[in-house]
Amino acid sequence: MDIHELLPVLVPKAITWAKSQEAAILRAGVPLSPSGIGIAQRVGVVDPTRVRLQVVPAIPTPDDPVMARIVVEQGVFGPHTGGVTLGYGIYLVAGKWNDQLVAHELRHVHQYESLGGVEGFMPVYLAQIAQCGYRDAPLERDARAAAGEPV
Repeated sequence: MDIHELLPVLVPKAITWAKSQEAAILRAGVPLSPSGIGIAQRVGVVDPTRVRLQVVPAIPTPDDPVMARIVVEQGVFGPHTGGVTLGYGIYLVAGKWNDQLVAHELRHVHQYESLGGVEGFMPVYLAQIAQCGYRDAPLERDARAAAGEPV
C-alpha cells in the first residue's frame, strides 16, 4: 500500500481519530506524577499539567480499515507497542511501560506542542513515515534520542 498516494485522504482521518482518542484519554486518564512532570520538563514539554496517561490492555486500533492496515503494516503500533501519544493524551500498555517509554511518549507531546497540536503534528508525522519509514522518521528518532534510546 503506497502511503504517499493515500496521504490526502489519510491525514484528515488520522486527525479525526487522534482527536477523538485524545479526548477519551483526557477524560479517563490520570495526570503525571511528580516524577512524570520532571521527565516531561526534561524532554521539553511546555505544559506537563495537561498530559494524561491511560493504561490499556492494548492500543486501540482505528476503526477505518485503511488506517488500521497502515498502522500495522508500517509498524506504528501493534503487539510490540508500549505506548502511543495523541496530543496531550498517552496510551500506555499495561506491563510494557517504564520511565524510558514515558520519556519517549512525552517527547511526542513536546512535538505536538511545537507543531501546533494534532492538526499540525499528523501531516508532518505521516509524511515522514511515508518518506522514511516509521523507525527512521525524524520525529521518532528525536523521541528515541530524548528518551536515551538507541537512535
